[in-house]
Amino acid sequence: MAKQVGVSEATVSRVLNGKPGVSETTRVAVLTALDVLGYERPTQLRGERARLVGLVLPELQNPIFPAFAEVVGGALAQRGFTSVLCTRTVGGFSEADYVDLLLQQQVSGVVFAGGLYAQSDASHAHYERLRERRLPTVLVNAAAGHLGFPQVSCDDGVAAEMAFGHLDSLGHRRLGMVLGPPGHVPSRRKQEVFTAVAGRDGHELLTEHTMFSLEGGHAAAAGLVRAGVTGIVCASDVLALGAIRAVRRAGMTVPGDVSVIGYDDSALMNCTDPPLTTVRQPIDALGRAAVDLLAAQIDKTAVRSGELLFEPELVVRASTGPARGSGR
Repeated sequence: MAKQVGVSEATVSRVLNGKPGVSETTRVAVLTALDVLGYERPTQLRGERARLVGLVLPELQNPIFPAFAEVVGGALAQRGFTSVLCTRTVGGFSEADYVDLLLQQQVSGVVFAGGLYAQSDASHAHYERLRERRLPTVLVNAAAGHLGFPQVSCDDGVAAEMAFGHLDSLGHRRLGMVLGPPGHVPSRRKQEVFTAVAGRDGHELLTEHTMFSLEGGHAAAAGLVRAGVTGIVCASDVLALGAIRAVRRAGMTVPGDVSVIGYDDSALMNCTDPPLTTVRQPIDALGRAAVDLLAAQIDKTAVRSGELLFEPELVVRASTGPARGSGR
């Protein structure tokens, strides 16, 4: 371990035995290396929190999550913390398993993005454990006020209004939505606002729920295309790419026959065919706000447990166009 930290074995020994004559910077570096490498701290040091922060993500296939991890990891490093990336896998570690592991490692805090708190019908018991331990925690995207943690979110209602306004301006009257599972809170928020504005203006609206994947987007959008929608709004860019594939498999074109809007503006969406119109999440602002809220908790500063909402941005590209027969 001395080699990894760049100090002598004697220095490591002094830190582990609580001896004087070691700078605070070196002491923190040795303890952090101990935690990262999976060694157990000596008994007299276990009461100290490691300079580690857990970053728990649902997946890395959607480019938005690696982008978020990069922002959060960089912001944590600027404050002297090391992020520990935890990604759920099918048949592998669950979110609850990662919480147990992070607690064992004496982490200073945890940031969750796209976690099970976003599913109203999922178990939230592992969040309750964090609350009982008073471990600094921040949730990103999805209101979960009953947990009492600070939250940062992109405003789903504004995102829905932006998507609707764009399609409405292009003459689309029969619209479809491809959303996450029925219990997914951000999807429900989008649906509620979109349904309200569409109903107010007399538009027809069809909705499909599915899993967040390319295949899920394809299957859900295929039904909407058969039902004759001319514009589809999706709850993620990955779902939108599946929707575009469904339109083409039906022998139609995007945007000539059906316009498609995504959500996130994840990497390379300007390079797809056609380049994807999408509602951009302010990932940099969200990530830095999450780290600020976490650091404040670690420093024992009072932090409101409410939700900070950040404005999205409509990015218009080539996957949307005038509705057929609209004359626009």
